[in-house]
Amino acid sequence: MIPIETVQKVLAAALKNGADLAELYLEDKDTLSLTLDDGRLEQATQGNDMGGGVRVFYGNTATYAYTDDLSEKALLEAAQAAAAAARGTNEARVTIDLTRRESGLLFPVQRPFDQMSAADKATILRQMDQAARAYHPAVTQVRASYNQTSRRVWIYNSEGVWAEDDREIIELVGVVTAQKGDVRQTMVGAIGGQMGLELLDRDPVAAIEDAAASAVLMLDSRPAPAGEMTVVINNGWGGVLFHEACGHCMEADFITQGLSAYAGLVGERVGPDFLTAVDDGTIPGRRGSIRFDDEGTPSQRTVLIENGILKEYMWDLTEARRMGRDSTGNGRRQSFRHMPMPRMTNTFIAAGPHDPEEIIRSVKKGLYAKKLGGGQVEIGRGDYVFAVVEGWLIEDGKLTAPVRGATLVGNGPDTLRQIDMIGTDEALDGGRGMCGKGQSARVSVGQPTVRVPKLTVGGTDREMTGMMR
Repeated sequence: MIPIETVQKVLAAALKNGADLAELYLEDKDTLSLTLDDGRLEQATQGNDMGGGVRVFYGNTATYAYTDDLSEKALLEAAQAAAAAARGTNEARVTIDLTRRESGLLFPVQRPFDQMSAADKATILRQMDQAARAYHPAVTQVRASYNQTSRRVWIYNSEGVWAEDDREIIELVGVVTAQKGDVRQTMVGAIGGQMGLELLDRDPVAAIEDAAASAVLMLDSRPAPAGEMTVVINNGWGGVLFHEACGHCMEADFITQGLSAYAGLVGERVGPDFLTAVDDGTIPGRRGSIRFDDEGTPSQRTVLIENGILKEYMWDLTEARRMGRDSTGNGRRQSFRHMPMPRMTNTFIAAGPHDPEEIIRSVKKGLYAKKLGGGQVEIGRGDYVFAVVEGWLIEDGKLTAPVRGATLVGNGPDTLRQIDMIGTDEALDGGRGMCGKGQSARVSVGQPTVRVPKLTVGGTDREMTGMMR
């Protein structure tokens, strides 16, 4: 993007005041967003965002300055601003040898975005809209969106790191609302991944039809039961609960600050012996995958929990330096305007030993959480409240009736310890998920079917209160 000689000058300027480590991050991002709302193209935006940031470490403290001007002059000014907090001086001439890192990870794009016009992409949204409306007369509102992002990053530092990554993200999302009398139900269907237009082979129309089917089905659902009961959580997107209520607790900034329920527990049992959980940024096609993180560390597969034992946290460079250890490749940032922090990539519970159908059959009375919606989580402690947007009663080992208005209330680490069955049907989400932690990051979540024998369910029907199995 810029001459390597300029990179070396910027890093040398950042070290001028006696810093231990200097880093230059550059980014070039192109985006296209189309939104169809009730049959009308309401939004069509295309843009480019380009800039760079300089980070300087002195001891365990880091300072940062950024600019959207990539001229040598502007980058040198950013380096001087970032270095201003350093208290020493370095009068020696600094020579920085940069060696480009290569990645063996292949995230191929089979059909580049420019092979289809924006008008043709909008046509797909119209097809999604028409399919959802044709599904049932109760469908009253449809919103469909298409988003593509081409993001290229360059990371250099004074220890010789030179890493580059191309990240092509495509997403199609359909939001369907159905109404019957005073009852309204809204469901989301989405597909997405790190790939090109080959995503369209997965049929976005089918995704929005599935959302329409769920919205219409839930119109005739009964009020959800409330109380403590056995809860079975569906595979795939159900992993969002682990991501939010447990995964964040394993990010190193919460660990080093002593704010996490998992601080100091490496080597301790935190779940059943058939539970393994992983953060893996190397999976082809996933939205959270990266060849290198935003600090130039190669992406990796990190086993967080193995056979119920906590094995590792997710580290970025800042927290790793603080504790005298290595980064796990989890340093991520929203853009060049932000400093990186420890963030998840693709985080999931791995397959267990139980037949998913047997898990359902094992429940006398309880709740099957087929689709989870939004939630609130106290990051660190892991206390959560999650909405169940599609739930089913389980009675005598069978799914009997859909229920609405259910919420799951609990504590992530406590829930994890209680899990007593994990299915063989491990799956990742279908392609949605934007994680917020002061900054936004694309991620994937997943799990097999899991059973929690005792979980608090908030609902509106008090008839079935009490422990249910």
